[in-house]
Amino acid sequence: MAEVGERKKLSHGLLSCFFCGHGITKEEPVQSAVSDEDGITTRSSRTSTAAAVDHNLLGKIAGAFKELAEVVAAASNNAEEVVEVAAFARACSFVAPLFGLVGFHFKFIEMDYVTKVNDLMEASKSFKTLESMVDEDVKTNTVRKQGSHSRNLLKIKRGLDFLRLLFHQILLTEGNSVRDAVSKAYTEIFHLHHGWALRKAVSSRLHHIPTKQQLFRKLNQDESSGRVLMQAYVTASPALLQYIDNIFLSRELGIDW
Repeated sequence: MAEVGERKKLSHGLLSCFFCGHGITKEEPVQSAVSDEDGITTRSSRTSTAAAVDHNLLGKIAGAFKELAEVVAAASNNAEEVVEVAAFARACSFVAPLFGLVGFHFKFIEMDYVTKVNDLMEASKSFKTLESMVDEDVKTNTVRKQGSHSRNLLKIKRGLDFLRLLFHQILLTEGNSVRDAVSKAYTEIFHLHHGWALRKAVSSRLHHIPTKQQLFRKLNQDESSGRVLMQAYVTASPALLQYIDNIFLSRELGIDW
């Protein structure tokens, strides 16, 4: 119980630090309790927020994952361990604000995601590549242990999958609503891994999803430039995501847990 309490505090602290300087305004918090995909109950405040994000956030995401995809492609014909933990964690850190921009009911995903990315940033001090990091967990039989680097890597990868599918659905969507795009992405990526409380929290708040125009405005992009950058991530990310899957599959660890 003490460990769970510490993780709650850490999650909230990291989330607060991540948004320092981003101009978040909180109004009338409403407490709600949900359980994340690891079964940990998190009590969060549901608030209306007005956040100013990095004006080039989408550009940084597209650029960082393009670089990682190029690293993976360059090593596709050999067995070298190529993706560095530090570079991967840095790229993933750019993604965190996007969950909150989709809607406050995605803050629990953002909180969990930030905690796991910070764990990999810390792990980069001890491990150079993703493969060496996972191999150490294999060696110590802690791959599936709650809070292990390998488990956190798989959960982060799931968040990146969600973003890829969400962007893809938004690019296909005509009109100004992205509600169906969010619903489809959530259902495909997270639905089976989240408990009833989280699924209900998302489904009951879908009508609060920002419009496409509002989302691009929050990202400081017009629709034309925003679509280009979203497509850049959709194009670059599959090679990296498959690479991470292969790390687990080649060691017979599975990926659906």
